[in-house]
Amino acid sequence: MDEKKQIRLGVIGIGNMGSEHCRALAAGKCPEIALAAVADLRESRQEWAKSNLPENVAVYTSGSDLIRNHSCDAVLISTPHFSHEALTVEALEQGKHVLCEKPAAVTAGAARHMKETADRTGCVLTYMFNQRTNCVFRGIRDLLDSGSLGRIKRMNWIVTDWYRTQCYYDSGSWRATWAGEGGGVLLNQCPHQLDLMIWICGMPDAVRAVCHEGKWHQIEVEDDVSAYLEFPGGATGVFIASTGDLPGTNRLEIDCERGKIVCEDGITRTWKLAGNEREICFASDNPWYQADVSPGILRTDGKNTQHTGVMNAFAAHLLRGEKLIADAEDGLKAMMLSNAIHLAGWTGEKVSIPADEKRFEEILQQKIAGSRRKTGADRTYETSHLGTGSIRMK
Repeated sequence: MDEKKQIRLGVIGIGNMGSEHCRALAAGKCPEIALAAVADLRESRQEWAKSNLPENVAVYTSGSDLIRNHSCDAVLISTPHFSHEALTVEALEQGKHVLCEKPAAVTAGAARHMKETADRTGCVLTYMFNQRTNCVFRGIRDLLDSGSLGRIKRMNWIVTDWYRTQCYYDSGSWRATWAGEGGGVLLNQCPHQLDLMIWICGMPDAVRAVCHEGKWHQIEVEDDVSAYLEFPGGATGVFIASTGDLPGTNRLEIDCERGKIVCEDGITRTWKLAGNEREICFASDNPWYQADVSPGILRTDGKNTQHTGVMNAFAAHLLRGEKLIADAEDGLKAMMLSNAIHLAGWTGEKVSIPADEKRFEEILQQKIAGSRRKTGADRTYETSHLGTGSIRMK
């Protein structure tokens, strides 16, 4: 594609996020991407596209129609979770590169199938992990990678600023159901944090968890999660997420051999020791040793390009081979961790990562089979139980 100045992109699913992506593209925020086509099964969204997007943007009534009939170079998939695998695989098989919204899928098995298809076809698969563009998280990762704080000993991330009311969950018949979404706060709100945790701290190799289903809301999926993580090399971690805390907290703390990092309210504070705590512990003759260390503020470049940054990197990769924000393996890893936390919560067992995918999918299917159909809510989506569950837009 080196000779092309723009990537012709089709957007599949023009709901909340899909329409935002379309507006950004139409406004020229991604100069190397031309919005060529959109697709949505809902007539109301098709009419929105015809009224609000440039006249040369083709409008299709399904993602499959766009993939089969439009000569775009790539697609951005922004549909409900269960449809990500089928649409991604279909696009890749048709020679189209794919940028998929988070989460990658609902199961690690589906994410692996997507990655294997990309590898086989030679097409690019990437994910909308836009929080990786945030200078705060880039700064933390760079500091840890520099080695100046030594190895990580422990991390804690409390992410409870995802507060949602019952009204939010009642807004769609598919929302907060096993059949409609395949999970709750882990799968809907926290894919970014799970990805960032892996990106910054590495992939855990085991987890124990408690996943409370409908603890704070009248829903069937989890809305309160506490996970205890074990990392290769001995580091440990705690991850807490909830949609029931008001006011909530978003605090990341990483304790290292030579200091620590605390990130909260967009500010990253650092403490750096003069020596290695592991050496101090066994060399000091003071049983109550205390380090006299003042916190510093981690300085960053201040850049936070978010969704447009991911799209621009996608285009730059296709046109010139520049680095993606995330790749297909990153999407798979995030699903492996999410599934392992769910499985640990469902079984009460310590679960090794990667988890037993067959066992996870069997339990998920049981939950999908018992999933209830809500009444009096928006009926935009109908669910069906095929494979690990699928979703069909009206």
